[in-house]
Parts: sequence; C-alpha cells; structure tokens
Amino acid sequence: MQIVMIQDKIIPAEQVDPVHYDRGIFFGDGVYEVMRSYNGKLFALEEHLERFANSLSAVAISGIDIVQIRARVLKAFETAGIANAKIYFHVTRGSAPRDRGWDDSLEPNFFLNLSEITDNTANRNNGISVSTHPDWRWKRCDIKALNLLANVLAANDAARKGCGEAILVDEAGLITEGAGSAFFAIRGKILQTAPLTANILPSITREFTLKAARNVGLEVDEKSLTVEQATGADELLIASTTQDIVPVVKFDEKVIGDGEPGKYARLLNREFSTFTA
Repeated sequence: MQIVMIQDKIIPAEQVDPVHYDRGIFFGDGVYEVMRSYNGKLFALEEHLERFANSLSAVAISGIDIVQIRARVLKAFETAGIANAKIYFHVTRGSAPRDRGWDDSLEPNFFLNLSEITDNTANRNNGISVSTHPDWRWKRCDIKALNLLANVLAANDAARKGCGEAILVDEAGLITEGAGSAFFAIRGKILQTAPLTANILPSITREFTLKAARNVGLEVDEKSLTVEQATGADELLIASTTQDIVPVVKFDEKVIGDGEPGKYARLLNREFSTFTA
C-alpha cells in the first residue's frame, strides 16, 4: 500500500495527479528557455531554440523535438497577442515514482508561461547596484537546466542588500556571470567578459551584446576578471533576455566611474535596439 499527502490531504497513491510525480520537482530533471518579443516580433527565436535543443541533448531527454517546441511557442504567442512578451518554457524528463534512474519510454512534460514583459527603462537609464556572491552552482552551467537553487539564493541575497543582481565569484576569485545575466566590464575601449566554458551559460543576449560592442568600436576580450579588476573598470554592465543591457553603477557598495551610466552603456543599448527592430 502507498499513500500520498498533499498539504493536509491524504490520497491513495493511484489517485494522485501525475504532475506531482514530475521528475522536475524531484530532481530538477529538465531544461528551460526564456525568450521575448519586441513590438509583436519574437527576437532570436532560432538561436533560443538551438540552445534549447542543445540542452535537451546534453541531459539526454528524448521524445520531443524542436519542431514541436517551435509550433507550441508560436501558437502561444499568436494566441496571447502580447506585443512585448516574455516566454518561458521547460521540458522535464516526465512523471514517474521517485527513482534516480529513469525509463527511456517516459513521456516528457512540457510547460509554457507567457506574460507581458516588465518595463526596464528606469534601470537602463539610471543603472543598478550589484553585490557579489559565491558561485555555488553545478559544473555544467552551459546547460540551461532547472537546477537553479544556487542562483535563487544568490539573487535573494542581492535583493536583501537592495541590489538588482548578484555577481557570482568562483573559488579562484574570478567572476563568472550574474545569477541571471551575463556580466561585462569596460576598460578604455575594451569590453571584457568571461569566455564561454562549462561554467558559463551561452547567453543569447551576451552574443548580441558582443556584436553591438564590435559595431560601436570596442575591442572584445573574452577573459575572466577579478572583483578588484571589476571595481576599477570604467563601466560595468549586465545583460539578459528580459532586461537587455543594463549599466552597473555600484559594485559591492563601490561607485563605478562617476556613479552614472557611461557613454558605452548608452551606445550599446542604442546599437542593440537595431537588432530588435
């Protein structure tokens, strides 16, 4: 005999909705993606789908393909009719009694949420404060997996300090990225960011930020930097799907530059907007 308790209610195991046996709940056994639209047009759809396909392959989830995913995303976007939308979706390995091993015949579970994106103009215009936090994440951050507890704890720590983002620092004292963003420093005419390795998410917005940097005359240096190097930079930036490019005006309570968004933050945002038009 097996029983299940959900909140205060006891239910025979055979009557429980399979959603409660989702391996995403038990193990974070799934991958996700976030994309957005600008003025009724999905941005970088194929780039996001390619990254999602890579994540599915990396964790050996089968039984669903990108053709299905693309069709579902487009159907949801067309149905919602939201011009500036955030589209989150994930696929888990499926639902089954809790066991670390899995049966290859499991049917994957798909979930999508689409909502109007929050206006981020104030942060882009005024900049944000950030704080550092130890990088406690697993060693395959290049996979966009559902295991985000370390990111959540870091982001919550930053929020409690009145900061808009947590900047993660590894055991060697090197900055990896933000809890939910790519991180950049500008020194002179050089834009520096950590190289894409197993501990860095291949951010789509990062890719377009680097393209924008080259277009405005910046040299790109994909090299990790220390906290000390970051605090001494002329400008600091974060970038993510839902925020675009945001200047950082305070880093661990230290004012960056003159405490105002720098000229390259403005130039990069202007150039980035040409990609989304």
